[in-house]
Amino acid sequence: MNNSEKLLKMLSGLIETGVLTSQDIAKALLTSVKFNKEKFASKLDLVNRDEFNVLKKIIEKQQKEITNLKKKKSKR
Repeated sequence: MNNSEKLLKMLSGLIETGVLTSQDIAKALLTSVKFNKEKFASKLDLVNRDEFNVLKKIIEKQQKEITNLKKKKSKR
């Protein structure tokens, strides 16, 4: 039985006993969705905006160097 089936079984059991309200269910589902979103994002190994900008500047600098080297080579 996977996690979603376990969650649904637990929720249905609590609803049957009248322990949960619709707000509790919504809160539980929201928590589950947030957890899955964070889990998915961590698998993607994403970088933050600052790291991205630093890498972008490095690449731009390297591209300029490559262009300059090509120009020097073509002048020969």
